[in-house]
Amino acid sequence: MEAAQFETLKATLWDFMKTEIYPNEILFFKQVNDIRELGPSHWRQPPIIVQNREMAKARGLWNLFLPNDSAKLAGRTGGGLNNLQYADCCEIMGTSNHAEFAAESCNCASPDTGNMEVLARFGTEAQKKMWLEPLLDGQIRSAYAMTEPDVASSDATNISTSIVRDGDHYVINGRKHWITGAGNVDCKIMILMGRTGGKEEKTYKQQSQVLVPMQTAGITLVRPMETFGDDDCPKGHMEILFEDVRVPVTNIIWGEGRGFEIAQLRLGPGRIHHCMRMIGQAERALSLMCRRSTSRRAFGQQLSEMGGIIQQIAETRAEIDQARLLVREAADRMDRLGNSDHYTRKILSLVKAVVPGMAQKVIDRAMQIHGGLGGSQDSFLPMAFVGARNLRWADGPDEVHWRTAGKLELSYQTKSSPLYEIGLYEHDKSVPFRAKL
Repeated sequence: MEAAQFETLKATLWDFMKTEIYPNEILFFKQVNDIRELGPSHWRQPPIIVQNREMAKARGLWNLFLPNDSAKLAGRTGGGLNNLQYADCCEIMGTSNHAEFAAESCNCASPDTGNMEVLARFGTEAQKKMWLEPLLDGQIRSAYAMTEPDVASSDATNISTSIVRDGDHYVINGRKHWITGAGNVDCKIMILMGRTGGKEEKTYKQQSQVLVPMQTAGITLVRPMETFGDDDCPKGHMEILFEDVRVPVTNIIWGEGRGFEIAQLRLGPGRIHHCMRMIGQAERALSLMCRRSTSRRAFGQQLSEMGGIIQQIAETRAEIDQARLLVREAADRMDRLGNSDHYTRKILSLVKAVVPGMAQKVIDRAMQIHGGLGGSQDSFLPMAFVGARNLRWADGPDEVHWRTAGKLELSYQTKSSPLYEIGLYEHDKSVPFRAKL
């Protein structure tokens, strides 16, 4: 999208936030609590989301996540945004006191966005018609079933749920947990990753991804998983049992053995989206820090006049801006070079390792400045803290991303860096590297 057009779109999005999101934040949480009391079998979109979705469509804010190339494959008109532009939109949407309130309203929330991209790029025409079109129209929701309780799922080659061919069907057996979105009654389809190949297959060709309708016999929603007591109603992060679940072989995505490739292509852009929304959350927390520190007095002065508080505000500003620059560089690299080159893979891992931890620290700082209120049910900050903490596990834990980034950096330094050979220079020991003081 041209720069002038994009500025107009951002202005429209900001106006949507000011008129439809911020004024309805309390109503959103009230409706979520009402839905929660009905029990997990009745979880569905709050009415305010349904209402906002019509307004988002009318204002041209629908499916902003969908780049033009994917939109073309889906037979639709996309948002026309590149990764860098959409990253800015994610930050704006993330400034609500629930990280995905605005994103849900614009059909730009996970896991639907990633699933729609997968179907647009790798789905058959029949799969697109059956599942992608209603997802793009906001008629249904979806889930992505990858993580398992019995293996280290951060290594996708460990995924052990079995997908065994039996004539014209696949038979699925296994257990998944932390399956985001599966708790919503509007979730009609999940993309499941499991093992189709045996040990004789190459390691990265043993996994496949298959479409599994939620109403298929043999699927049991065991329970919603909780983080510090938060169940993330109405989406939920569900534990799911699969017992002899049968789906047609036509439900395979991109063919057998392509699961690992799909996962890598799906998760890269998703990290940008998650992390920029989290930067929006950090910005909201900083705003509350400043508001609190200028409205409260202690020991004869405003909190903002205390040296420690004012330094924390400055440090927070620097930390948020540093993280934003890292994410925007990653998005720009993806636009220019894709997400599979050496440097882009490294920076995508750094983004995922850095941003959630930064947001968690910033939100914790805001909670501290608010005193007891900051940790109570009268503040959104504890929920935002849980969201940031949870993101440090989601889409791969911090340790995996630091490991990936470190290995890629070491490879660059030892094979490509112009400075590496200089580091081997043997200096004359009679000439010390120091100044006389």
